Amino acid sequence: MAQTRLSVDDLVAPLFVADGLDDPRPVPSLPGVVQHTVDSLVTESKRLSALGIPGLILFGLPRPEDKDATGSYALRPDGITQRALVAVRDALGDSLVLIADCCLDEFTDHGHCGVIDPLTGEVDNDATVDLYARLALSQAEAGADVIAPSGMMDGQVAAVRSALDGSGQEQTAILAYAAKYASALYGPFRDAAGVSIAEGGDRKGYQQDFRNRREALVEVALDVAEGADMVMVKPAMSYLDVIADVRAAVEVPVAAYHVSGEYAMVKAAAERGWIDGPGIALEQLTAVKRAGADIILTYFAGEVAEVLGG
Repeated sequence: MAQTRLSVDDLVAPLFVADGLDDPRPVPSLPGVVQHTVDSLVTESKRLSALGIPGLILFGLPRPEDKDATGSYALRPDGITQRALVAVRDALGDSLVLIADCCLDEFTDHGHCGVIDPLTGEVDNDATVDLYARLALSQAEAGADVIAPSGMMDGQVAAVRSALDGSGQEQTAILAYAAKYASALYGPFRDAAGVSIAEGGDRKGYQQDFRNRREALVEVALDVAEGADMVMVKPAMSYLDVIADVRAAVEVPVAAYHVSGEYAMVKAAAERGWIDGPGIALEQLTAVKRAGADIILTYFAGEVAEVLGG
């Protein structure tokens, strides 16, 4: 009689792949999550595919010495994200949907999602969008089925769509981080991605204010008008009202990112015996689905798939 059913088909697994590693490196603030080598990434991708998970999203991590002010290493055809996409595609063919995070924060030495204007000290929106377009094309050529621009720059979806279409990549889809909030829940992700913002800065200038609800619908509408095939709300649990609003407002698929802090809190409390970790994971992800999400990105994907598959 349940009105909402969580399925393995709803899940996307976020995975990190790092350059310069000989072995996978655990992320202390995300128990069970590692920075993969390309080889271990392929192994994990095979495991997730065997569990029935239909897709994964890749975050490439450069060596510290490869970071610079513009994140130029991200655009290299032999960069870590591109090599990882090629390896997984070669190993699994079309059995997994490969989503590439399209952003520069992992690759910049200042930790921001784009190029910094030397006069203002703020992110230069237009210069950054141009780089996103080039990055998206590089990722699509490496085998990404879906490009996920995540920097919350104005015009990022239009720029990526134009670049893809102009290069014969019309079938490559766009998952827009359309309502991405400036949240305190991203800390473990930044540990995993090796990202810190220079001089204690933040991203409130281009991510959404967590106090704003209606603004999300404006951002989503802009991304859909620019050609987004899917839109995302991030984080998930603290923004169920926004997920429901977006679901009611658009016809395209709606994704929600159950982020690192949401995962880490459950893991930490479960390790202390305070809660039933697997039970809470299922309850939270079902709530995200109940709110209207068609796709859920979550670090619980593998664990939940094992439960649902059993």
